[in-house]
Amino acid sequence: MRRPSLPLTLGVLAAVALLGYVFFLVTRPGDRQATNGAGPPATSRSATPGPPVVFPPSGKVFLGLGTDPGPYDFAPVDAFVAATRHQPAALQFSQGWAHHQFDRALFDRIADRSMLPILSWEPWDYTASGPSQTHGEQPAYRLSRIANGEFDEYVRSWAQGIKDLGYPVAVRFGHEMNGFWYPWCEQSNGNRPGDYVKAYHRIHRIFTEAGADKVTWLWSPNVTYPGAEPLKGLYPGDRYVDWIGLSGYYGTPGVEQYRSFDRIFDATIDELRRFTKRPIVITETGASNATGRRAQWIREMFRQLPQRPDIIGVIWFETVKDLDWRIATVPDAAQAFAEGSRHPRYNVAWSRSTVPLTEVRVPAGG
Repeated sequence: MRRPSLPLTLGVLAAVALLGYVFFLVTRPGDRQATNGAGPPATSRSATPGPPVVFPPSGKVFLGLGTDPGPYDFAPVDAFVAATRHQPAALQFSQGWAHHQFDRALFDRIADRSMLPILSWEPWDYTASGPSQTHGEQPAYRLSRIANGEFDEYVRSWAQGIKDLGYPVAVRFGHEMNGFWYPWCEQSNGNRPGDYVKAYHRIHRIFTEAGADKVTWLWSPNVTYPGAEPLKGLYPGDRYVDWIGLSGYYGTPGVEQYRSFDRIFDATIDELRRFTKRPIVITETGASNATGRRAQWIREMFRQLPQRPDIIGVIWFETVKDLDWRIATVPDAAQAFAEGSRHPRYNVAWSRSTVPLTEVRVPAGG
């Protein structure tokens, strides 16, 4: 048998080596497929991000707290959680323009506990308010001065600070403006019709120019009462508002007659629905226990909330102001809240990556 020449042998060996290399490339371990029809080979391309998580998810209601110390001391929050076995999804706290500069740590402390920070931003000197100033007379904080730009530098510092947070917060500027008890109410402090909207618009514009686009704007009147300023003239417009907030209580001094949750809020919500369909957040509520009916009121609240799918959040005023509104100090009220909040519709989690729900189904006729 004829022996192959050396050149031929080398050529065959080279061809075999090349074929093996090609086979390895085609079937290298990272790309090999099972022989069970599992689909196309995996790629190194990252998965397409899903839609953002909405807060709260449609059909659900978040439960939060307002406390006097806010993020300076979480003891009231911890006491509430221990009593009700419910973790709040939001914490509302106040900052007054005369005494507070932007402090990132306050927001981070709340966010670190997986709660949405809700800033009640108050243009006044709260230490100067007293019995002789029942109408909030503080000319230094007249609405026209805000609208004319005298506080722009201060507002801009907060806008920049909130932008730098990089996560969502809610800003509740000048709440209960339809009353008379704060210097930003149009019925007090020398303010004129239209001044509130002008001041609100200026603040909103400064935040927009700063790029603070993760702010949920929360316009928050008091529930209406005889003599209250009509709401429509105080509304900045849907372009400037994401959520509507409402303050309303059972048992405030001088109004002790029992009123259920729906009786307190329904008439005001009906008035709001004549000019806006924005979601409702009950930004302040509480019930007196003077006649031992706080637990009853809370149970009724949880029964009535599903009838208003346009209410997306409830913030309990867990503090002592005028009265002791705390749930944690009244065992049967804490038990009522624990039972009501146990329903899956109140199982709502907030995180830094959520975005606010801004569209809701409004009940027919409401």
